[in-house]
Amino acid sequence: MLQKEPKPSQWAIGPDNYVGFVAGLASGATKLLVGHPFDTVKVRLQTEGSSGRFKGPIDCLRATIRKEGFRALYKGATPPLFGWALMDSVQMGSLNNFRYFLKDGDPNAPLTIIQHAIAGLGAGITVSFVACPVEVLKGRLQVQYDATTKLYSGPVDCARQLVKKNGIPGLYLGLSACLLFRSFFWCLWGSYEVYRQAFTKWGMSESILPFMAGGCAANTFWTIAFPADVLKQKMMTQPLEPKRYPTLRSCITQTWKTEGLKGFYRGFTPCFLRSFPTNGAAIFVYETCMKFGKETMK
Repeated sequence: MLQKEPKPSQWAIGPDNYVGFVAGLASGATKLLVGHPFDTVKVRLQTEGSSGRFKGPIDCLRATIRKEGFRALYKGATPPLFGWALMDSVQMGSLNNFRYFLKDGDPNAPLTIIQHAIAGLGAGITVSFVACPVEVLKGRLQVQYDATTKLYSGPVDCARQLVKKNGIPGLYLGLSACLLFRSFFWCLWGSYEVYRQAFTKWGMSESILPFMAGGCAANTFWTIAFPADVLKQKMMTQPLEPKRYPTLRSCITQTWKTEGLKGFYRGFTPCFLRSFPTNGAAIFVYETCMKFGKETMK
């Protein structure tokens, strides 16, 4: 008796499931190249507070270059050199798989804007556990200004000291704030779809659409999520003993008491200026790699 051949499972692993991770690597490398100097200025302004050593982003940029040289803008770049590529690989790969899950295994099924936002939320929470150690090392190296503030000779030494004093949890300082911040990825990917659909209706060329939609989505995301990023940076770069912010709640309370609402948006200008070109370019590279990967795997 002839048996019918079994139908291929709708959950069979296809190109979409792993091409996203490779595309994420390229996206992360692009983000580092374009955005790290802006990130250094942002982190320094966020962690210095209202009584810090800089009057604003331009003063921070000038002082950093004058006292430490242009290379200082790339302090802490080694962790994200590898980390951002890994982070974007995990983020984009998991985003792609959350989308696939929400499509119920049908790669051709369209998603609603709400479903795109849900996929972004899931990807943000997932990548937080990879991102936290990378951002802890990056941030602590970025706020080393001179010999008096230098505690670490490099990322390996920083990791070694943190683990020696606190164990593996030392690499996860500020995890709660990191989870809070990256949960806002629902906004990034939900708004990206809003902009993508709007620009498509306006007849924008497909060659530039990912860059423009990605840049606009990044600006929307950072405007909403920036206070959580300030809390994240403060918790990650604080002294280990005694901790200035033992909990996320204490960080929120102390920031409000000492700096008010302005304290939650300190360093916003360089971040906003960075977000469009950096994230627009990263998403453009991601979308291009995804398209190329899918065509190659056919």
